[in-house]
Amino acid sequence: MNLPLGIEDIKKILPHRYPFLLVDRVTECDGRVVIKGYKNVTGNEEFFQGHFPGNPVMPGVLVIEALAQLGAALLMQRFAGQGVYAYFAGIEKARFKRTVVPGDRLDLDVLVTRDRGKFAVIEGKALVDGQVACEATLMCMVGA
Repeated sequence: MNLPLGIEDIKKILPHRYPFLLVDRVTECDGRVVIKGYKNVTGNEEFFQGHFPGNPVMPGVLVIEALAQLGAALLMQRFAGQGVYAYFAGIEKARFKRTVVPGDRLDLDVLVTRDRGKFAVIEGKALVDGQVACEATLMCMVGA
């Protein structure tokens, strides 16, 4: 993986597209255990139209999704060209510690803590300005 990966590179790995692709850049990756990237949160995001008008806040579930997408980008490197996807298998210990608003850069850090081939457990942390916005344990499964 030649770093950094921009949006077009990420689209070659992940099937997600606008408005649901939530990773803008991959900045670090060791190929198996650690991956880091970010999402630039802009006021143009469609979800801000309804969450919440006059007080835009990125939905927590989308912060979790951004972490999952980054984790999937790490896992999917092994399965390139095999026609499979990474799916959620579970979420545990999700904690939200601050809001994410337009203008924030959502830094995403993912660490694989258990790897069983097509099943993995990852620890994800999303930060804004060095402060934890969200952290969670995510389970992912690769399949057709």
